[in-house]
Amino acid sequence: MSTDPAIFRAVRPPLPLIVSSPSGAGKTTLTSRLRQAIPSIRFSVSHTTRRPRPAEEDGREYHFVDRRRFEELIAAGEFLEWAEVHGNLYGTSRRELEAAQGLRGIIFDIDHQGARQIKCAEPDAVGIFILPPNMATLLERLRGRASEDEDTVQRRFRVARQEIAHYGMFDYVLVNDDIDEATEQLVSIFRAEECRRRRAARLAEELLSEGRDLTRTAH
Repeated sequence: MSTDPAIFRAVRPPLPLIVSSPSGAGKTTLTSRLRQAIPSIRFSVSHTTRRPRPAEEDGREYHFVDRRRFEELIAAGEFLEWAEVHGNLYGTSRRELEAAQGLRGIIFDIDHQGARQIKCAEPDAVGIFILPPNMATLLERLRGRASEDEDTVQRRFRVARQEIAHYGMFDYVLVNDDIDEATEQLVSIFRAEECRRRRAARLAEELLSEGRDLTRTAH
């Protein structure tokens, strides 16, 4: 058996990485930087019943479906997790994990409700919660979104405080004070989790088997 990286990935399933944060904490930027640092990571594309925004494309930002189709997928057990948020349904298809086979990891960009469901379905998943350095900075970041009025900003700020209250269910808590340092921490978490014994156990056993075969051949 060869031990090149491609074979390593073949015997090791992709690392499921749950990344969650309140709006304005920098999650989108950090996950994009993680994928730049480690290209062999897939970004899970969720299903939703909300209407696409002008710049969005079906299958890129979301899989856009109507409520009837979404409910059919629920009934068929197609989702790892799903929830209703602000009157729209959002869910993560089990096929996203299948599509990530052969890669190093898959990122789930979901809230604490979805994180709890994915942890239940995939106990090996690693949860990371991203915090702003302080609430004043978070509010400033939310106000920096020119497309949102003050009422929307205040609503998002209230929801952010509720989301932060669930930090305790995640494996890691990362403070995004400096984007470069936070990126380095996120990449380090991913690489460290790849090295956990349980994730490399199958490869280790394959190497032991290979060693036994070579010993028999030598004799």
